[in-house]
Amino acid sequence: MNEIISTPPLVNHLFDELAIGNSASLTRTVSNDDIGLLALASGNLGPGDLDPDCAAGDAPCPYVIHGMWAASLISAVLGTQLPGPGTLYRNQTLEFRHPISAGDTITATITVRAKNPADRSVTFETRCLDQAGSEVLAGTTIVIAPSGRLADRSAPLSKAPSQCKHRFTPFLRAARALPPLTTAVVHPCQPEAIRAALEARAEGLIDPILIGPDAKIRAVAEQAGLSLEGIRIEATEHSHAAAQRAVALAASGHAAALMKGSLHTDELLAAVVAPQSGLRTQRRISHVYVLNIPAYARLVVVTDAAINIAPTLEHKRDICQNAIDLLHVLGIDEPKVAVLAAVETVNAAMPATLDAAALSVMAARGQITGAKVDGPLAFDNAVDLAAARMKGIVSPVAGQADILVAPDLEAGNMLAKQFIYLGGAGAAGLVLGARVPIVLTSRSDSVDVRLASIALAKLAAKGRFTR
Repeated sequence: MNEIISTPPLVNHLFDELAIGNSASLTRTVSNDDIGLLALASGNLGPGDLDPDCAAGDAPCPYVIHGMWAASLISAVLGTQLPGPGTLYRNQTLEFRHPISAGDTITATITVRAKNPADRSVTFETRCLDQAGSEVLAGTTIVIAPSGRLADRSAPLSKAPSQCKHRFTPFLRAARALPPLTTAVVHPCQPEAIRAALEARAEGLIDPILIGPDAKIRAVAEQAGLSLEGIRIEATEHSHAAAQRAVALAASGHAAALMKGSLHTDELLAAVVAPQSGLRTQRRISHVYVLNIPAYARLVVVTDAAINIAPTLEHKRDICQNAIDLLHVLGIDEPKVAVLAAVETVNAAMPATLDAAALSVMAARGQITGAKVDGPLAFDNAVDLAAARMKGIVSPVAGQADILVAPDLEAGNMLAKQFIYLGGAGAAGLVLGARVPIVLTSRSDSVDVRLASIALAKLAAKGRFTR
């Protein structure tokens, strides 16, 4: 459930209480969240407001905030301070005089210039200044002042705004349009595991093969009220045998993906990476969380948060490439990869910074392909352009990362779970680097997240991005 932000009561000012020269102000610092949320709410997704890369082109395309963002500050002052609740807009003129960029601090000021008792209309001069004192917006606004005293409380806001579109939807739609993916569901001996397979089957995402003890699977399904009619079951004695059988089906081409049931992750992956499994590639396998974070303007991938405990530089190269290739499948041609560390400078006493710098050079030399890679970047600089600018960081990745590469599993796991439990993120999980994608779902996952994980696996399998 999203947390509700409470606000203090707002008190208005009546027509007779307003005098020429009365003024009120509101100051806000522009963040990347403002850019993304306003773009999503308005539907104005032009590259000039969302993609700083376009500024490098010949056409005028500065990385600026939507002009109406500043105008919304004027509306906020009128509606919450002067005159306050009960104010009705009649007319507004705006002249945009200077662009606003992420990190700018804008002060919106309104001043009473005229009053008309005949209809209780009030004319305000309106101005917005940036932190340097430059006038970014000017104009006038005519409103109808409140007719009676009104104390109001501003509308409650959720920390996870509903207008932030569910970014998994396009992938679910694309996956549903493809034929069902034959998927080996390994040891589904708990209701949640069987239910996840049946949900995906009902959505047309997969054609499941349930692999495990036949009697136990059927008993669990019956107890949970789940029908297994038309579902193929491959009987095995126990979870270890189920993992081996699932891997054999995938290696022989009879299953195009694996899906974890109620066995331990390491038991399944041990069968996948066994020398004779037939599923190993030259790549190190790695896990990705594809996160839909309400406060971030795009999907973001965190890797590795589940498999590689203390990855070496070579492991991290594969971890990067696996995530990059997945985003290629999802239609992001050149994802931005931030290699995280505690600081943004190279420090010989901090191995994570050395690895990050090496990965950046490896990308420049073609050892990592298909992405912009930069590091070391501290977390704030990776996801917030204003923070990066304040530190003077010049980077094609800073403030707009698509992929966050953690220095080790502990850092990645904590980062992902903070997004999930404190940031309200939906987290689709996938294991990459084998010859087939592997879906890792959790009993705590919502239906939407389970389906998103399976949809991503289906697109990955059809994309054939491993080698």
